[in-house]
Amino acid sequence: MNNNGMMEKEEIFSKVLRAGRRTYFFDVRATKAEDYYLTITESKKFTNDDGSFHYKKHKIYIYKEDFAEFKDILAEMTDYIINEKGDEVISERHQKDFKKEYDNTVDDGSRVTEAELKTPESFTDISFDDI
Repeated sequence: MNNNGMMEKEEIFSKVLRAGRRTYFFDVRATKAEDYYLTITESKKFTNDDGSFHYKKHKIYIYKEDFAEFKDILAEMTDYIINEKGDEVISERHQKDFKKEYDNTVDDGSRVTEAELKTPESFTDISFDDI
């Protein structure tokens, strides 16, 4: 039971999307009048320092009278993102062990290591008299 004493409505139809640490639950539920609505729940797993874990959940409710506009706006927003940024997934950049790859090619076309790029010899000597 939830806080107001009402039992959580039973799912009529459900789908699950597992996406890394996130899981999305799409559930069709019924109102008291036996009409249907949609809930979308995002559940994200968090690991504590001691190795234990917990989940944080966020839920939205979408009612039939909003379906058409919701669907149109969702399609518009997802199309915009794909058109602007492409469909390449870049989420690995947000992982703790992500290391950005650098183009370590120098003017003569040869490659150097990252350590060599950070040495004083790799810096260009500039004379401010030339400016």
